[in-house]
Amino acid sequence: MLVLLPPSEGKAAAVGTGAGAALEVGALSLPGLTGAREAVLTELVELCAGDEDKAAEVLGLSPGLRGEIAKNAALRTAGTRPAGEVYTGVLYDALGLASLDAAARERAERSLLVFSGLWGAVRVGDAIPSYRCSMGVKLPGLGALGAYWRGIMDDHLPQEAGDGMVLDLRSAAYAAAWKPKGEVAERTATVRVLQSKVVDGVEKRSVVSHFNKATKGRLVRDLLTAGAEPGGPAELAEALGDLGYAVEGSAPAKGGRPWALDVIVTEL
Repeated sequence: MLVLLPPSEGKAAAVGTGAGAALEVGALSLPGLTGAREAVLTELVELCAGDEDKAAEVLGLSPGLRGEIAKNAALRTAGTRPAGEVYTGVLYDALGLASLDAAARERAERSLLVFSGLWGAVRVGDAIPSYRCSMGVKLPGLGALGAYWRGIMDDHLPQEAGDGMVLDLRSAAYAAAWKPKGEVAERTATVRVLQSKVVDGVEKRSVVSHFNKATKGRLVRDLLTAGAEPGGPAELAEALGDLGYAVEGSAPAKGGRPWALDVIVTEL
């Protein structure tokens, strides 16, 4: 099973005695993306080493985040940490990679793929520096990163998926960078988390960001810990049900499309 995750806006820096070696782009997973990564990295570093106001505008940074510009300018020499430690926030807190047992951690390093405006996608064990570059950024020379990565990912991601299922937990901006097609799409499941509340005797469901991110992180952790290897979306729904999740959804009406599963929660 290949699990597609979004990154986090907030990222932990590699500082002090725990800082790792400088970035080696060619050592990252998915080596077929190396040339494209180098192109984005070069433009991002040059942008941030130049006019600060222009860099802030392109990256959509508020005055309080101007420090991210200098950090981007120094990416080639910055210390690195495993991507699973760099990405922080609600989803990654709930996923809790650091506290997984050895077997679950091995499964995480094999199956989790984090999408990125800068790197395209990385595995959680890849050594990367802290950076700021979302998939929604439009770099002057390369254009919108979602569109930039889309064609490149179409050439490389199907082989990463192999013949297993794909669990797509990305947000919309990152999902735009690769859309599974054909038979890969048919063994792909997207997950939406809905909070259920009863108001005046009537159930109402809504998407709530915190519930969405935390639940996705927790269900990935539970699948990894259980060693679940569903062969397809129907088996995934069954596995999540066995783990205590309320799941609704069915096969799409037309072929060549992913399944859409809803996970219903009332509280974290």
